[in-house]
Amino acid sequence: MAISMNNHVFKGHRTLLGNKYVTYGELELPTRFDLYPNSKSGFDWGNNSKGSEQLAFSMLFQLSSQEIAEKYTQQFTLDIIRTLHPRDWIVNASDVLKWIEKNCELPKKEPLKREKTKVKAANNPIKKKKTKKTNVVKEICVELDITQKQLSEILEVPEGTVSSWAVKNEIPRLGKKAIEFYILSQKNQKIVDSYRSFMELLQAS
Repeated sequence: MAISMNNHVFKGHRTLLGNKYVTYGELELPTRFDLYPNSKSGFDWGNNSKGSEQLAFSMLFQLSSQEIAEKYTQQFTLDIIRTLHPRDWIVNASDVLKWIEKNCELPKKEPLKREKTKVKAANNPIKKKKTKKTNVVKEICVELDITQKQLSEILEVPEGTVSSWAVKNEIPRLGKKAIEFYILSQKNQKIVDSYRSFMELLQAS
């Protein structure tokens, strides 16, 4: 088993509408379905679901071996993955390696490989941060720079409906689709406006 420590970090991001992205060293982290077909729906975090276990396996496999990843996936999920912020998070590769050293039985003949800079052992390699509960409706309004009333007008639904979504902190599937369509249409409109400005500039020259 060859484990190489570097300065890369794992990063996770969940969009306002629920899409999830995980990278390692600024590259997309492979799901490893071929080795660990636990969650075909992809990664998850902030809980102990199958998607969280899929992420745990992929992170451990990235820095260790398939044997260690399979054996300690559930423990890594409970200790680390379920504690991650539900929206955005960053975990250093060195912290994952500390967790592996502390919790996994490693073959004596194949110790962890380190860089010249030594990492001191820590009782709590990855600090658990208290997660601040966010509100998806308020975040969407902030991102689009609109009020809840304006959001209800855009979606053509009663203002009380949007307020209800905010209270429940949940947007129904059709509401999400409508917001996605609005965001896409806004982007397309910017492209059209840029094209028109370009054409006007050409005609004026």
